[in-house]
Amino acid sequence: MTDHYIEDKTNRVDLDLEKLKGKVNFNDLKSGGFIKQKQKDLFTVRLRCPGGMMTTDKLIEISKLAKKYSKEGMVHFSYRQSFEILYVDYRDFHALVSELEALGQKVASCGPRVRVPTACGGCEYNPNGLIDAQAMARMVDKEFFGTNTPHKFKTSFSGCPIDCSRTVEMDLGFQGVVDPEWVQDLCTGCTICSEACKEGAIEAHPDTGEPIFDVNKCLYCADCIRACPTEAWKPRRHGFIVRIGGKHGRHPLEGVEVCRFLPEDKVSHAIDMTVKWYKANGKSFERIGSTLQRLGMDSYVKHMAPVFGDMAVVPEHPPTDRPLIDQG
Repeated sequence: MTDHYIEDKTNRVDLDLEKLKGKVNFNDLKSGGFIKQKQKDLFTVRLRCPGGMMTTDKLIEISKLAKKYSKEGMVHFSYRQSFEILYVDYRDFHALVSELEALGQKVASCGPRVRVPTACGGCEYNPNGLIDAQAMARMVDKEFFGTNTPHKFKTSFSGCPIDCSRTVEMDLGFQGVVDPEWVQDLCTGCTICSEACKEGAIEAHPDTGEPIFDVNKCLYCADCIRACPTEAWKPRRHGFIVRIGGKHGRHPLEGVEVCRFLPEDKVSHAIDMTVKWYKANGKSFERIGSTLQRLGMDSYVKHMAPVFGDMAVVPEHPPTDRPLIDQG
């Protein structure tokens, strides 16, 4: 049964309602993870891969489906760690989705909603990792994926200050950090920590060799803790730096820091409260960074006080415009 057309600027496509189960248009399809290509009748099918992680067994089986349903036998690994099957005929959607579901694989979504989170390896296998970024990505995918928001809402998790997951460019980003604490009784004055610190936050005392710590230069990377042979540097606390309002695209914004050392068990609450604020204050098709630029930071900071508490960082300004090309 065919009774509706979906269209873009160049062509019209009959829609099989028995297969697609509903009256939809191109925007509906894109919201469901089916993205129209320039080729007639062909779509990209985006798969849901939180944190970019997938078992080898599932990858092998999905590659078989890609070979079966892609007219060109092609896939794409997106910038946000999604696995996309290209050149899929819309008439094959139902069959492809059914076979994906049998593998336990879900289709992702686009549009104004919480997107699939991205994450680095975190502390699972990366020696620089300070927090479990992958576990956080799975939590967000389970609890928040698909939640309606005024515009797209992207989250990411970086396991350390190297920030591979670019938290400064996300609507809400979480970067793992460790607050180092020096125990004088365990220190031998070997100066290894000052040599290990890439930021110049630790200098060796010229007479004793003991560290002189400048917290204002510290990035909380834990290099000093890893380097210390006597464990005189210890972690006082683990957590996240939280940044809000970033995005890339035509008009990129640089997110601002709003919390430091947020514990892992408060991340879900922070996301939930942020989404509620965004839904109450954001305009349709307005990213949260633009909402913060329009309203200022006071409303959001006050709203998040029950979550951030004394860990809150009051930013000097909302997210800032960032030029596409560095002129400096």
